[in-house]
Amino acid sequence: MTTQTAPAGTRPVTAGDPGRRTSTIRLLLRRPSAAVAGGFLLLLVVLAVLAPWIAPYDPNEQDLSAAFAPYSAEHLLGGDELGRDVASRLLHAIRLALLAPLISVGVAIVLGVPSGLWAGLRRGLADTVLSRIADTLLSLPGLAFALAIVAVVGPGLVNVMVALGVVFSPTLFRVVRGAAMAVAEEPYIDSSRAIGCSTSRILWVHVLPNVAAPLLVQATILMGLALLSEAGLSFLGLGVQPPDSSWGSMLRTAYDYQFRAPFAVLPPGIAVVLTVLAFNTLGDAIRDVMSARWRR
Repeated sequence: MTTQTAPAGTRPVTAGDPGRRTSTIRLLLRRPSAAVAGGFLLLLVVLAVLAPWIAPYDPNEQDLSAAFAPYSAEHLLGGDELGRDVASRLLHAIRLALLAPLISVGVAIVLGVPSGLWAGLRRGLADTVLSRIADTLLSLPGLAFALAIVAVVGPGLVNVMVALGVVFSPTLFRVVRGAAMAVAEEPYIDSSRAIGCSTSRILWVHVLPNVAAPLLVQATILMGLALLSEAGLSFLGLGVQPPDSSWGSMLRTAYDYQFRAPFAVLPPGIAVVLTVLAFNTLGDAIRDVMSARWRR
């Protein structure tokens, strides 16, 4: 992944530059793909908030007479093996589908961004030690490492997502470190040091805003990857535990009863595909817009 930093001679971005941020958001919204992806994610947020009121049934209410019910006016997306309404479970699972990536990427940002900024600006021993730790973590199979952490701390949504956040943190560290090293060579960083700015001020006011573009792109890509990973781990029974529903656990149920209800895989499968596609599309649009602004 390439990083985008300010070319020499351009005005640096600072933390107090709202005009530039507003202009970037406007350019982003003018792109049809970004507008559609952002609108879809916003729709998911609205549905997640309103799920208790718009879901036709309690997601855990069982009605064995409706087991494997086909799509109908009574059950829009059919029923599962226990007669629970699939549409209601799908709506309530949106909360976990959005919460899971936020937890994992949040943990990755907390671990990877400060260390990447520090290593890229200060270099020296700190950079060497942190880079070796990141290399060690990157050399391990990500999902297998997450499974090992879950095996120690136990299954559950939070445990799984924290484990994935640890796995994702070296990737963010590498992206932020590379961008910070490029920004650290700019004249305005030397000027900041010359007038007595502290290292923390240089990091958060001058360096971080100028590495925001690659950081945002990588974060949105990791959001989609985190959703896929959570669905996979829930499919294996290591994520969300019953009776709560997630798209991954719904896929597992559909897989177990694929010959009884061959179309049960479609609602959670399509939901996962569209959400991951929205995250990736939004990330690509952010990258293109930020790159175009730096080329001006």
